[in-house]
Amino acid sequence: MTRTAWVFPGQGSQAVGMGADIFDHPAAKQKLAQAEQILGWSVPEVCQSEDDKVSNTLYTQPCLYVVEAILVDLMQERGHQPNLVAGHSLGEYVALYTANVFDFESGLHLVKRRSELMSHASDGMMAALIGFDREQLEQQIQQTSDVVLANDNNAGQVVISGTPEAVEAVLSQVKAKRAVKLNVSGAFHSPLMADAAVEFQPVLESVAFQPAQVPVLSNVDPSPATDAAVLKERLQQQMTGSVRWREISLRLPEEGIDRVIEVGPGKVLTGLIKRTCPTLTLETVGSLADLPN
Repeated sequence: MTRTAWVFPGQGSQAVGMGADIFDHPAAKQKLAQAEQILGWSVPEVCQSEDDKVSNTLYTQPCLYVVEAILVDLMQERGHQPNLVAGHSLGEYVALYTANVFDFESGLHLVKRRSELMSHASDGMMAALIGFDREQLEQQIQQTSDVVLANDNNAGQVVISGTPEAVEAVLSQVKAKRAVKLNVSGAFHSPLMADAAVEFQPVLESVAFQPAQVPVLSNVDPSPATDAAVLKERLQQQMTGSVRWREISLRLPEEGIDRVIEVGPGKVLTGLIKRTCPTLTLETVGSLADLPN
C-alpha cells in the first residue's frame, strides 16, 4: 500500500496570480471571508495584484498559508489523507493545520504575527549557494561569527543567514557555482531573529495545540512527532533555528514513504527532494486542475 507524505512550500514559492482558480470554488469562500476578517485585506486581491505585492513578506506568508490550507481542504474533501506531513519554514504552519494541531483561524493569527515580526526585522542578510564544497562552507561558517546555515535544502543547495559583513565574508571565501543574495528584510532562521522570537512567544502560547492526527517532521527536528507540546516547542525554535530540509527529505523513505505531494504553488520542494531521494514518486497540487480524483 502506498504511503504518502504531503509537503508545503514557504516563502519563495509565491507568484502573482497564484490560487486564481481556487478562489471561486464554493469551499474556499468561507476561508477567504475568515482570512479577510483576521488580516484586514483580501487574499485574492493581493495574489492578483500586478505590482507583485504578494512578494512582500507581510503579505507572502498569510497568502501562502491561505492558498495551501484551501488546497488541503479540497484534497481532504475528496477523501485524500497523508501518512506524514512537513513544511518548509512557513509551510510548517500548513503542515500543522493539515494534521489538525490547530484550526485555520488560529494558524492564520500565528502566521499574521510572524509575518509582521519578520517584515520588521532588519540588519540582516541571506544568500543562497548552489554547487559548493560543503566541508569548506561548514569550516568557514565555524570560523565566522554572526552567520549560520539557515536552510540546508539538499546536498548542492543551501542558504546562509547573518549580518551583512559575516555573509559577505563567507561568500568571499567559499567557491560556489552560483551565489545569490536574497531579497529579504532580515536574517531569517538565525540567532539574529531572537528578539522577534521572544515577541512571538506570547502569541504562540495563546494558541491551544492538539495532538497531531498524522506525524509531523519539523524544520528544527526532522524526527516524526505528534505530541502537542513537542510540536509547539519546535515551532517556537523555528524562527531562530535552521530549516533542515535535506534531513527531512532523507527521513521520508526511512518512514516508509514512497509518494510525496507538494501542496501549494510551484515545484520548489519536489525539485529539492528529487535530488536527495530520486526513488520517490513526486507530484504537485497547486491548482484545481491538479487535484487528484
